[in-house]
Amino acid sequence: MASKILVVAEFRGGKFKKGALECVAEAARLKNSMGGGEVTALVIGGAAAKQAAASLGKQGADRVLCACADWLEHFNGDAYGRIAVAAAKAEAPSVLFISATLDGKDLAPRIAAALDVGYAPDVTKLVADGEKLTLTRPLYAGKAYATVVLETSPQVVSIRPNAVPLAESEGGDAPVSDFAVDFGPDDLASKVSSVEAAKSEKADLTEAEIIVSGGRGLKGPENFQLLEELADVLGATVGASRAVVDAGWRPHSDQVGQTGKTVSPNLYFAIGISGAIQHLAGMSTSKTIVAINKDPEAPIFKVADYGIVGDLFEVVPRLTEELKKAKAG
Repeated sequence: MASKILVVAEFRGGKFKKGALECVAEAARLKNSMGGGEVTALVIGGAAAKQAAASLGKQGADRVLCACADWLEHFNGDAYGRIAVAAAKAEAPSVLFISATLDGKDLAPRIAAALDVGYAPDVTKLVADGEKLTLTRPLYAGKAYATVVLETSPQVVSIRPNAVPLAESEGGDAPVSDFAVDFGPDDLASKVSSVEAAKSEKADLTEAEIIVSGGRGLKGPENFQLLEELADVLGATVGASRAVVDAGWRPHSDQVGQTGKTVSPNLYFAIGISGAIQHLAGMSTSKTIVAINKDPEAPIFKVADYGIVGDLFEVVPRLTEELKKAKAG
């Protein structure tokens, strides 16, 4: 029996979030294993979202539903949740995907609760067997992994950003149709009047391919310039440990860890970070981990793929310089 997959595709800052594109691509990969069927993307937002909606076909969407209006430009959990639930009821999918971004973590449980179905959050691996998915997700701050099968339909799943790849070969545009919204802003308990977002040319930590994170070993906020220079060469985003954020050296938006952001980049540098459990919980699923620390007994080396025991104030500038030479050559 053919399965329908519905993907709630998050659109922010004039483009689709990388995690949303990954969810569409993963749905397209899985649909044949689930008996064929159709991948439908749901786009909620303003005029810019509607203009970009058709591009989801490049990642494998067969069709796109667009609930777009000026008052929906900014995320509102109440409004977006009601629209997503209405779409799920209208489409009757066997699976509903959403990226485990900050907004996704707000929206996914709302959808599952309203539909009275099971929910698997922050999934890092998916295997299809007919209409049923076998899902892998971390537990206990990444110290264990659970294998989960949802017995209800639709199976509501949020996928950790960077856990699954984008489409290898891009397709064409997908047909777009309007999805009617039967309520307005006056029917909501709250409304978003404005949004103030930090301006940065670098990718958000949760979507970054490469992250350079620093800890108390940097000795002061001024020394994060060493990491900024390394990040510029690599095209990376700078992160930080909780101790650094608590000390006021970096903003909380830079924090990686159990009480910060959970990341899964292709390459993660842990520089001057000892490797407390709280930090490991947020970055242990990184594809490749490089640790630089002068303490050979630092816990970070237990999870690192590559380790350099040395003074970061000597190692990092030399590494940056060698990378510059390699790029120039």
